[in-house]
Amino acid sequence: MDSLEKSELSSFLVPPTRVLWRSENGVSNADNLLLPKNGQAVLKELEKPLILESHTGAVLLDFGRQIAGNVEIITAMTKNKDMPRIRVRFGESAAEAMSELGGDTNAQNDHALRDFETSLPWLGKTTLGPSGFRFLRIDNVDAEHAAHISEVRAVLLIRDVPQLGSFKCDDERLNQIWEVGAYTVHLNMQDYLWDGVKRDRLVWIGDMHPEVATINAVFGYNEVVPKSLDLTRDVTPVSAWMNGISSYSMWWVLIHEQWWMNHGDREYLVEQKTYMRKLLRKLAKLVGPDGKERIKGTRFLDWPSSLNKQGVTAGLQALLVMTLDAGERLMLEVGDRETAELCAEAADRGRVVVPDVNGSKSGAALLALAGMRDAQETAKSVLKVDGPKRISTFYGFYVLQALAEAGEIDTALDFISQYWGAMLDLGATTFWEDFDLEWMDNAARVDELVPESEKDVHGCYGGYCYVGYRHSLCHGWASGPTAWLSERVLGISPAEPGFQKVRIEPELGRLKWAEGTFPTPHGEIFVRHERRADGTVKTKYKLPKGVKLAK
Repeated sequence: MDSLEKSELSSFLVPPTRVLWRSENGVSNADNLLLPKNGQAVLKELEKPLILESHTGAVLLDFGRQIAGNVEIITAMTKNKDMPRIRVRFGESAAEAMSELGGDTNAQNDHALRDFETSLPWLGKTTLGPSGFRFLRIDNVDAEHAAHISEVRAVLLIRDVPQLGSFKCDDERLNQIWEVGAYTVHLNMQDYLWDGVKRDRLVWIGDMHPEVATINAVFGYNEVVPKSLDLTRDVTPVSAWMNGISSYSMWWVLIHEQWWMNHGDREYLVEQKTYMRKLLRKLAKLVGPDGKERIKGTRFLDWPSSLNKQGVTAGLQALLVMTLDAGERLMLEVGDRETAELCAEAADRGRVVVPDVNGSKSGAALLALAGMRDAQETAKSVLKVDGPKRISTFYGFYVLQALAEAGEIDTALDFISQYWGAMLDLGATTFWEDFDLEWMDNAARVDELVPESEKDVHGCYGGYCYVGYRHSLCHGWASGPTAWLSERVLGISPAEPGFQKVRIEPELGRLKWAEGTFPTPHGEIFVRHERRADGTVKTKYKLPKGVKLAK
């Protein structure tokens, strides 16, 4: 047993909450799947099993929430020891679970099989998956045998770690959004930190930046973050870009500063010195004598901005400056003054070049956060135009941050409620790879079958690599509002590495009160903010031992 490695994931059993659909013929006792069961095949059933007749019987089950994991099917005693063949279809939406592979709606088996046939044992248990799903359709495709199924249950695979951070305020919609963002990331904390639990079961470093911000605010330290950072570093020579994308190598540096400030692990930071030094020197050379970035290779911010080349150029210019500024600070921490000075010199050249964003909210937000554009002017001329239209679930996080820098807290709260809240209005239990408010027009909910008079919001939309059902409805990069509400509304941020000192600077906007906790290496910080009648804010806080309030 000494050579065996213990899994970092725990399993939790999730029963179906409803039978959402059944075929017109060939189905008996489907509702008995909703009765309490024990996961064990037995010789005598207390309730009749589900019977799916040969070639006709099919059911669609809803487990009530997005799942990362498997499904168990327990079969019943039959006289003829039937071993029928079934087809299973996992779906993040009800419509996806009812779909055929390929076609106009682009249902796929990428990264995890979600549509396949298998045989069931007589009087036994079969585990199917893993995948990311909420819905499961089971069809009997056997030419001769009926399927007798005693029980179907999902097995949620997740890190069993406590949720140390919290957020509550007088707007219940914001509270729900905070929780859904936390759950979205929690599902993706698998063996490594993924971006999606159905598709994109991979470590995407750029996508990790909002995810890590959410982990810091909700769970505190978790080894999945350094494990994922190191994996990507170790498989990427400095001569290449992480994940093949130039901006993602920059995000790797920015995540390390974020992690350093929140957790203060100097030994881990020093371990990055050799690779980070080479990477930062490479990045510094990409700022030309005229200050313009000269980045070669894949030029990517987020999907919706991809066709706006000016906006991408503006964003990359800002991101390069932000990375070099962070690199200067990190190199000083590890004692490499020479590389720090190279970073500072290159950043100073780069920050005087402010490209036109051509209406890109993603590019404009990064320029404001880099201090290269006035935040208030940027909010007025770009970010607030048409409200939360033309933002993405990924870079929407940086739009929120830039709005906060401009003092536009109410605008940011409205963006969160309108944009991320709209996904909840459509039945989401996790946040999506991408979303556009225009998709709301005559859209059906994802947790119901699509009426003929309405649009399938999952199958009809999406672009680039996420057309139709290939679109992930659980994407960690979409969790930004969770981190933002903790950092900006509760106003909690580290003033020194490892939260030796903390800033508490609440920004309630239109809210009457907000309270919550934020994990640190020393324990949880608790705050409560209440707006007085004169408009001022009264703050109560409790700091763990070892944390001081920054003056």
